[in-house]
Amino acid sequence: MSTAIVEYGVGNLFSLRSSLAHLGVESVMASRPEELLGAERIILPGVGAFADAMARLEGSGLVPALREAVSRGTPLLGICLGMQLLYETSCEYGLHRGLGLLEGPILSLRKALRERGVGLKTPHMGWNALRIAEAHPLLDSVNAGDSVYFVHSFYAAPDGQALASADYGVEVAAVVRSGSVMGTQFHPEKSGNVGLRILRNFSELRGPR
Repeated sequence: MSTAIVEYGVGNLFSLRSSLAHLGVESVMASRPEELLGAERIILPGVGAFADAMARLEGSGLVPALREAVSRGTPLLGICLGMQLLYETSCEYGLHRGLGLLEGPILSLRKALRERGVGLKTPHMGWNALRIAEAHPLLDSVNAGDSVYFVHSFYAAPDGQALASADYGVEVAAVVRSGSVMGTQFHPEKSGNVGLRILRNFSELRGPR
């Protein structure tokens, strides 16, 4: 069985599909519920604004299938905005409801930096080192200090769901996990060999069959 990439009209997926192909991982662009339910694992990508992406995802009719796949234990990986959509809410230009597959809110990075008197720019764009908080198969052969590529203006605060974080004036949840639901705030497909290792690790995860 293949890895399904959720196709809901958000984002250029060429880099992601190319990275998976480089690893020898078969992927399919999934725009129908049965494609998600038949997949061995699922990737939820995303770029742009939270509210627009959530509206497109709900409009695609794929949300019930995503929830059912998660309830079966199918591994799900959200990338960048895709990770943020997994959370309960986001404060990006208003208060918006997410999928609620991970606990907690998505917060404004600019506001957090301003409150701390930190003069760093938003978006957080560029390479940043990982701080590993917990071992997990998704992070096999990934070490503390390995750098990955971020592009984001909103973030999740590290909590019990965070496997790794990064410091950008505030502590940013970089890799998260709850059960079979996982996410990376950074783009593994743009993060060189470290990102490829993470994608390979994800491709080796198996849900119940």
